[in-house]
Amino acid sequence: MHTTVRQDGSLPLPDGLGQAIRGTAEEIATLVRNAGDTALAVPGSQWTVGEAAAHLAIANELMADLAAGRERPYGDGTPQSLAGANAESLAVFRERRAEPLATMIMKQAEAFLDALARPAADSWAAATPLGLMSRSVLASYLLTHMLGHGYDLARALKRPHMVDRARVGLCMPFMLSVMPRVANPAATAGLTARYRIRLRGGEAFGVSLADGAVQVTPGAPPQRADCTIVLEPVAFLLIALGRRNPWRAIAQGQVLAWGPRPWLASRFPTLFTAP
Repeated sequence: MHTTVRQDGSLPLPDGLGQAIRGTAEEIATLVRNAGDTALAVPGSQWTVGEAAAHLAIANELMADLAAGRERPYGDGTPQSLAGANAESLAVFRERRAEPLATMIMKQAEAFLDALARPAADSWAAATPLGLMSRSVLASYLLTHMLGHGYDLARALKRPHMVDRARVGLCMPFMLSVMPRVANPAATAGLTARYRIRLRGGEAFGVSLADGAVQVTPGAPPQRADCTIVLEPVAFLLIALGRRNPWRAIAQGQVLAWGPRPWLASRFPTLFTAP
């Protein structure tokens, strides 16, 4: 991904990220508008289509506020606190009609992009539920969040989802930055291992574990890994977001593993809790 400094000295988003955010919001809005019944259940979730769309509208507004420099506390980053914040926000925001929600999802995605288009200091960082984030990582976070719930809505409505290889690549800044924060202490305790992870046709990165600590090295996987895992990009993101069964992905040839300790591959998805 490439960036070019603007004349005002500000740094734009990586190529394609803004367009991916706008396009994903538009595709989700189309799904919601075409939903015959927003009371339909979302597979694998306790939410309905209307509740999932309402959550996206709320979350996009929150992210737009963060991009504009406004503080918006929303849990402490743990799965339990985020679930609690989600439930509380949905209890307050009662809109479940398709058209208003579709419009809000798009409007707040655009407000987010407008906020990030303004000049900002190099030290700019947003305080998110998952830690401080730069402009690019925050935008990657928004895209990742929309894709996860957009995938859910597409499944519920039996329509094609919008997760593709290019968008997965744009999600990687967020995914790599957040992995140490969402590590599962019970699963990583006592494990010493060096993983080399590679996405087919995409980037490679390393994940090292020792004494319960998790270190992620983007673009610089260890030369002597205990286990190398190669994944189809869409499968990687859906597994990471808890939307795809890793064993099913393995059976479908979307995941391959080898190395001195290849059995470590089966442990890798358990080391993290989907954000």
